[in-house]
Amino acid sequence: MTKTVLVVDDDLHVRDAIAQSLELAEFVPISCNSFVAAKDHITPEFDGVILSDIRMPGRDGFHLLDYAQDVDAQLPVILLTGEGDIPMAVSAISKGAFDFLEKPTAPKDLIRVIERAAQSRALVIENRKLRAQLMAGDPSSRLIFGNSDLAEALRQKVRQAAEARTDVLIVGPPGSGIPKVAETIHLSSLFSKAPFVKRSAVMLDSNSLDQSFRDAEAGTLFLDEIGLLSPALQSVVLERSERPGAPIVIGGTTVDLAEAVAKGQFNADLFYRLDVMRVRIPAISERPEDIPVMFQHYAEQAAEQAGVALPEIDADLIARLMAQDWPGNARALMNAAMRFVLGVEEDVATTDASLGLAERMAQVEQSLLIDALRKSEGRATEAAKQLKLPRKTFYDKLAKYGIRTEDFR
Repeated sequence: MTKTVLVVDDDLHVRDAIAQSLELAEFVPISCNSFVAAKDHITPEFDGVILSDIRMPGRDGFHLLDYAQDVDAQLPVILLTGEGDIPMAVSAISKGAFDFLEKPTAPKDLIRVIERAAQSRALVIENRKLRAQLMAGDPSSRLIFGNSDLAEALRQKVRQAAEARTDVLIVGPPGSGIPKVAETIHLSSLFSKAPFVKRSAVMLDSNSLDQSFRDAEAGTLFLDEIGLLSPALQSVVLERSERPGAPIVIGGTTVDLAEAVAKGQFNADLFYRLDVMRVRIPAISERPEDIPVMFQHYAEQAAEQAGVALPEIDADLIARLMAQDWPGNARALMNAAMRFVLGVEEDVATTDASLGLAERMAQVEQSLLIDALRKSEGRATEAAKQLKLPRKTFYDKLAKYGIRTEDFR
């Protein structure tokens, strides 16, 4: 999360008090007494948030908001308001301000809003970084979706496997995209122009396995569910993979091959040869924060393939998608995106009947928050009134579920 906060206020005492509160919360304030002094800090590369007073001599906070939006529409601007400025601040939120705070502001309320804005800005910066990687042609960034630490660790492991140019074992739960990761390793290697041959291990016999090795010469041979090879063919793979000039062998599995080795069901030497470079694909349940970006990508792909317009993906849908465990992983999420785009089903996300009472109540609460924000078009004060909640409690609940008011404006 970004830690920089640009504080703009013509009152020295207010600036100093805010800066002290920010520093105690481990933020880094940049204090300016006017729009002119702050202007040079407001750039598309600025990775922080802006906290500005509305009433200032010369260019006021509304001018600063307009300027910041022209520079970067996703740059969070929080407005400081006096008692008579609240209606104007509420109006400014509809024009793009992230939020507003009333003077005098309690430090805990200040930090809470700043943290939300900083998290929002950090996500924007991370998404831009990933898009830049896509433009640079990095296959792992282009083909492996997600902003979580686990997703980035997977991309790094794929790059490492590609650079090592050794045999590889890819493990992951069913539907996690093992073949896709195998191809990404190949495309990320120096031999990406050589053949990539993909075979289902269960379908192979001696002749077809031999042909597969010849087809993949100087490239990569991927054997999906390698644990289903017969013992005789396992020995052939081991022997062929050790020959000079043999293709890289990537084995994919959704089962524990180490356990199969212990039971004498899989060739130990082949296992240890592959397991030198292991790539593990995490389940979606381990990284639910990746669901929005994955679903967006799958839906865009489905719309392009079907030649139809991409339907709106609203926060309500995302919240329901994130409430599921997705035991079918990426494949199930991809299928849901396809149904959503094609309008095959009214609802692509359903409540898991196995959830306990607390989880179901949380889903209900989340849905009520989303519904109130949708009806109020993202106006937090109005939404809080609809739900008869104190403003602070309302914002605490939004933070709990990762709901952003700006998504409904």
